[in-house]
Amino acid sequence: MLSWTVSLVTAMVAISLILNLWRLFAGPDLPDRLLALDTMYINSIALIILLGIWLGSALYFEAALLIAMLGFISTAALCKYLLRGDIIE
Repeated sequence: MLSWTVSLVTAMVAISLILNLWRLFAGPDLPDRLLALDTMYINSIALIILLGIWLGSALYFEAALLIAMLGFISTAALCKYLLRGDIIE
């Protein structure tokens, strides 16, 4: 039952990644594209966690944590660049 659920949720997250990719390329302005990129890394974290559940390995959870930290830093840096035009003051 768990493998069936993991497969279904993986398909749903993959569909959401495809829709986010469409928003990334077709976004009307830069903040929409930034939000699509932010959502894409959150969805990729979900896929890595689902892979870790499916394979039963804790290594994937550590990789997801690393991607989450890097994604937060990059989103904060891009938002600061959009607001001020410079990352380092």
